[in-house]
Amino acid sequence: MKTRIALIAHDKKKDDMIALAGEYKDFLATCTLTATGTTGGRLINELGLTVDRKHSGPFGGDLQIGSMLVEGEIDCVIFLRDPMTPQPHEPDINALVRACDVHNTPCATNVSSAHLVLSQLQLRAATA
Repeated sequence: MKTRIALIAHDKKKDDMIALAGEYKDFLATCTLTATGTTGGRLINELGLTVDRKHSGPFGGDLQIGSMLVEGEIDCVIFLRDPMTPQPHEPDINALVRACDVHNTPCATNVSSAHLVLSQLQLRAATA
């Protein structure tokens, strides 16, 4: 079964997400990817990845991904958050991170933790 990964990045972290995904492009191409609107568009246009795009975060994309996670359709969340910029949809963000905790789903919220999670998933896939 393909690993199902959600990719989300706040505006000031989108370039970081593209760089991160570029490093793991070959692995990510073997996964089922879901992303919020603009992040997903950039992953498709700049890296050629196949991504199921949801709404932009402020328009419910975080909640859509949270719903998928609760239904067991997401194995891991990479959510590059911008802790220095207030987000109008902060309750949705908190709900998604809480859903990860409640459902024991890995959730990387910065580039360093994303590297750890993705490298482990990549290793697991290579040895399966």
